[in-house]
Amino acid sequence: MTNRSTISSFRIVLVSAALITAAALVNGQAPASAVATPSPSPAIGSAPAPQPAPQASPTPPTLQPKVIGIEGHLELDYVIRVEVQNLNEWAKTNDATKLVPFLDGRALRGLYPEEIHPDQQRLHFHLEISAANKERWTDLLGEPNGTKRNVTFTVGLENQSPFDTVYNESKPLPLTVISPVYGIISLIVVASTLILFVMLAYRTNIIREPGPNPGGGKLKPYNLGRTQMAFWFFLVYASYITIWLITNSLDTITASLLGLMGISAGTALSEALIDTGKDTAQGGKLTDLSAERQSLEQSINDLQAQQAALDTTAAPSSVASLNKQLTDSRTRLAQVSQQLETLTPAADANVSKGFLQDILGDANGYSFHRFQIFAWTIVLGIIFVSSVYNSLTMPEFSATLLGLMGLSSGTYIGFKFPEQKQ
Repeated sequence: MTNRSTISSFRIVLVSAALITAAALVNGQAPASAVATPSPSPAIGSAPAPQPAPQASPTPPTLQPKVIGIEGHLELDYVIRVEVQNLNEWAKTNDATKLVPFLDGRALRGLYPEEIHPDQQRLHFHLEISAANKERWTDLLGEPNGTKRNVTFTVGLENQSPFDTVYNESKPLPLTVISPVYGIISLIVVASTLILFVMLAYRTNIIREPGPNPGGGKLKPYNLGRTQMAFWFFLVYASYITIWLITNSLDTITASLLGLMGISAGTALSEALIDTGKDTAQGGKLTDLSAERQSLEQSINDLQAQQAALDTTAAPSSVASLNKQLTDSRTRLAQVSQQLETLTPAADANVSKGFLQDILGDANGYSFHRFQIFAWTIVLGIIFVSSVYNSLTMPEFSATLLGLMGLSSGTYIGFKFPEQKQ
């Protein structure tokens, strides 16, 4: 009985499975097993099967910013408006307040935008020099060979690569080094001043020896101290204007430059005092000798008159005394006349013999102490001009170099005391 029941149950299961399989074939699906197959139990001590990691959904690519336009002049103290493509998207994840301009690949550090308009894709920069970017501005503006120079332009973060730009090597922008209007005005002012000075130096005693002119349309010799002072004045004068034109800086006079100008002015002042003292002493001596000569001439005339008035009966002692006085007076008159001739300058004395001969020589010819101060002035002048042209700053001379210049000036002043005028 039991076996029959089991066989009947098994037939019912087979019929059910057949019916399920037929229904799946009619619906186009794969047949499912009517009998659930138990899953195998994992072996004791074995690791569970690894599950596949879920895949992240792909992120859209970030749009890179690019400089596509600029309004305004690339010139110091000007405001420029830079158009940056995709700035709005970039600013959502980055700090746009730290963007700086890049000129010729050099980041102008600290020159952050004054205004930021992400919705308009614009940045506003005020181009100016600061302590952080002074060196880079010097590289850009130094050694000028014209009023403008071409540069590449873009923006970016200070310590990262700059944005892409349309103003690359194939399409650079003009950077104004010197404003043409102010440059022309300054050139006219400096040139006019220099031409006026040269005319005065040639026709007047502005840098010549002090005192009255020798007459006959001739002029006195050029003075070394005054010429050196004029040399430094025009170097500083022209350099100051040039630096102001390019960098807009006003405080450019250095302490060492003031010291150098002080040495130059002190040399000219000491030389003038020495010359004035010599002229005063010589003039007083000439006056005394002239008065003495006039007195001797009058005394000789009186003695000659007394000698002619003596008769033959006069005592021999009186005649001898009169003759001795007359002889002594004539001897002294000869000495005074010789001294006056020595002190009185010749007709061609104190007359200019040419610029170089005047400043490098005295009555005895060319002198080394004059040549020494002349040579050092030229060397320092070349260093001065080179510093202004390359770095747009007044040079800072060391204390040793200033001491050397002062020593040369002191040597010249020392030799000036016994020096005779031309």
